[in-house]
Amino acid sequence: MTETDAREDRKREDEARLALAADRWRARSRRVKLYRRLLPILILLLAGGALTWTVFRTVMSGVEREASQSRAVALEKPMFHGQDAEGRSFVIGAQGAVRDPTTGYFTLNGPTLRLNLGGRRVTQITADAGTYNEAGRTVTIGPNVKISEGESGFDLVTPEAVVDTRTGIVTGNKGISGTGPLGTISASSYVIAEQGERVTFSGSGENKIRGTINAPSSGE
Repeated sequence: MTETDAREDRKREDEARLALAADRWRARSRRVKLYRRLLPILILLLAGGALTWTVFRTVMSGVEREASQSRAVALEKPMFHGQDAEGRSFVIGAQGAVRDPTTGYFTLNGPTLRLNLGGRRVTQITADAGTYNEAGRTVTIGPNVKISEGESGFDLVTPEAVVDTRTGIVTGNKGISGTGPLGTISASSYVIAEQGERVTFSGSGENKIRGTINAPSSGE
């Protein structure tokens, strides 16, 4: 092979490499142009999809909320009557109540509970709000719970009271204070049993039981 032939071969190889590089560059350039066109469209599609999903969830939440509210049962001045395991009567009244269709609980507005209605002693409990679990046989009321027992003359105040309608026992562990003819008392927890005939106060730590006893008047 002559030197001229060798130069021609190198020239053809260089031209082939240049042509291949040019083809690769043109292909890469076409992909870049395609990506530049597609990227804004993809961004718009993603943004539109996110916006559509947000709007969809907002609308569906509103529909579900309205459907739930439409299934809720509202009662005006309801009155629930029952008996505990000993056959003693109780009445649960309220200014208003709404039954949750999901849980079956009644949300009470201004509840009033009367234990042993018509008996020798009547214990009355009132509060600002409460929840009546009819299936679970419990009533939880609060805040601003007031407990009065007509015969003894004691009035008790506590943030919360839980009534077991099966037994008629009233309990609370958020503190309680009371006043009556014999004096005053405060404690951290309490149990009212036997339809108000037996009241047990408990204290722990710094929340000890405290009370005062009124001295009888000189005329007695």
